[in-house]
Amino acid sequence: MTHGSAHPRRAFTIVELLIVVAVIAILIAVLLPGLRSASGLARSTACTSNLRQISIACEAYVSSNGAMPAAVLYVLDAGVVRTIAWDFEQRAGAVTPGPLWDYTDTPLAVQQCPDFEGASTFGADPYTGYNYNTSYLGHEGTYPTVDANGTALDGWRTARMGVPPTAIRDPAGTAVFGDGGWRGGANKFMRAPMNRAEGDLGLVAAGTQAFRHWGGCTCCAHLDGHIGTYADPQSSPSIPPTMATWVMGFPDNGFLSSTDAAYGGD
Repeated sequence: MTHGSAHPRRAFTIVELLIVVAVIAILIAVLLPGLRSASGLARSTACTSNLRQISIACEAYVSSNGAMPAAVLYVLDAGVVRTIAWDFEQRAGAVTPGPLWDYTDTPLAVQQCPDFEGASTFGADPYTGYNYNTSYLGHEGTYPTVDANGTALDGWRTARMGVPPTAIRDPAGTAVFGDGGWRGGANKFMRAPMNRAEGDLGLVAAGTQAFRHWGGCTCCAHLDGHIGTYADPQSSPSIPPTMATWVMGFPDNGFLSSTDAAYGGD
C-alpha cells in the first residue's frame, strides 16, 4: 500500500509569480514617497532643533558678554594667525571649539545639518551646514595688518562691528542662523543681498542659504528666538544672473529676501 498526500502540493505558475511581483512593486511605488517624505520631515525637524539650540546658546552668550558673538576675528598668536569664528577656532590647522560651545549642552550634535554632508569651505571645520548673519549682526575682522609704526593690527582692532540686537527693528523677521549654502557647498557666514557691508558681490553671492530640506525649504533661527522655514529662494537685483548661477547655485541656494529686510536692514 502506498502512502502519500491526498492533496499533492501545486507549485506557483509563472503567471502567479508575475502577479505577486507586480503587486509588490505597486506597493513599493505607493509607500516609497511616503517613507521618503517622513524621512525628509524627520531631518528637517532635527535641523530646526539644532538651530533652536544654537539660538539659545547665542542668547546665553549675549547675556554673559553683552554683545553678539563675532562672526570671525583674526588674531596673531605667537606669530601664527588664529582664526576665531562663531563656531570654531583654527590655529595652524588645528580646530578647537568656538565661543558658543560653552553655552551648548551637546555641541557635537547640533553643529551639523542632517541634510548636508560635505567638507567645509572655510578651513578644516569638522562640522558644516549652518551660517551666521555676518552682514548685520556678527562682527567681522579683517586679516592682520601692520600700521605705519610696525604695530600689528588684528582682532577687534580691525573688526567691522555688527548692529546691536536692540537696534534691530524687526527681531521676529531677522535671521540669525540658518542652512548655509552656495554652489561650492556649505558656507558659515550669512550675507545680506544688498552688499552694504561687504563691498564684494562675489562674497555676498557665496553667503546665501541652502534650500535643501524636504519640499525645497531652508530653516532659520530668528533674533526673537523662533525657528521658521522659507520656501522661495530669492536672488539680488545687484547680482548678475551669471553670478547667481555660477556662485550662488541659484535657485537651489538663494537669499531669504531680495532686499536686506530678512537680515535686519531695510
